[in-house]
Amino acid sequence: MFTEKIMDKLKIEATKSSPEISFDSEDNLLEIKGVSYPANIEEVYAPVFSWLENYLEQLEDQEVAVNMEIIYFNSGSSMIFTDFFRKLENSVNKGKKISVNWIYEEDDEDSLEFGEDFQEDFKSLRFNFVQNDFRKLDL
Repeated sequence: MFTEKIMDKLKIEATKSSPEISFDSEDNLLEIKGVSYPANIEEVYAPVFSWLENYLEQLEDQEVAVNMEIIYFNSGSSMIFTDFFRKLENSVNKGKKISVNWIYEEDDEDSLEFGEDFQEDFKSLRFNFVQNDFRKLDL
């Protein structure tokens, strides 16, 4: 359980089946990157929802950016993301300023479509679709 002041940061390292999660209350930046198909999905995401609820309760006039760069996710993770976006949308409906940057690979139409589906379900959230083609650069 959290005390009166929220924790400044939440950092969960990626595993082969779960994403890197990085939430920073000072920068008002929430990031989820990688794959999401953990067998223990509730255990993985419980600290995320706990941190998020406390953060959103104490959020004032700051603008919040949510970067979602999900390469692959299963149906269980889809339900988790639905709950996540619902909490964000509820906060937007209470006057909070939150935008979602759905980051997808240039040739990954499925990822783009999933983001568009979430956008359709959560009309109060502002979704920005960002094509990530950095892997195509010649280094």
